Amino acid sequence: MDVAGMRVNYNERTNLFLEENLEIKEPFYLFDKWFKIVKNDPRTVEANAMCLATATKTGLPSARFVLLKGYSKEGFTFFTHYTSRKGKELEENPNAALTFYWEHYSRSVRIEGTVEKLPFSDADNYFSKRPYQSQIGALCSRQSEPISGREVLSCNERELKSKYKEEVPRPSLWGGYMVKPHTIEFWQGQTDRIHDRIRFRRPKENEPDGILTHEAEEGWVYERLCP
Repeated sequence: MDVAGMRVNYNERTNLFLEENLEIKEPFYLFDKWFKIVKNDPRTVEANAMCLATATKTGLPSARFVLLKGYSKEGFTFFTHYTSRKGKELEENPNAALTFYWEHYSRSVRIEGTVEKLPFSDADNYFSKRPYQSQIGALCSRQSEPISGREVLSCNERELKSKYKEEVPRPSLWGGYMVKPHTIEFWQGQTDRIHDRIRFRRPKENEPDGILTHEAEEGWVYERLCP
């Protein structure tokens, strides 16, 4: 297979992502605008699928896909087991990166920030709204732990369904996280590979003014990056 020769056409130059087209220069507004377009497109399977990258305290990285379960100007939220690999890494290194990729629009959003645990009340509220099978699935799995085979999970599932006919308790070490961003980058792919990248970030303390960095709203600055 000629992997090196694989190419996909993105957008023509009529779809440039330009600074002057930013109605409101604020990253959460732009994320919300892009996300709603993708979410309402019937071609999209999971608009809220995002790659979550974490690292150990020594910097060894790992990444996996999780589902975004909420966003606001405070940050981006997801839920998982605290005892999973990502949970353990976030415990010792509370920094993470998120990446969304929406192929039908040739768009991607990268988010970097610090991570905080959500209150258990938020976890209880979300867990109670999950489908019954999803609740059972969370309870029967010790995420990231080795097991001898699929039958271990099937056995756990049968036992839990027998024990909990309707109301399923939230696993005690299962909860939510919020990624509070300091950097949000928006990428628009172009067929000629001269892609558009605009990065919003929180300015550093005592950062000097620069002609390539522009003031945005609500304490953000933004700048165009080379592709």
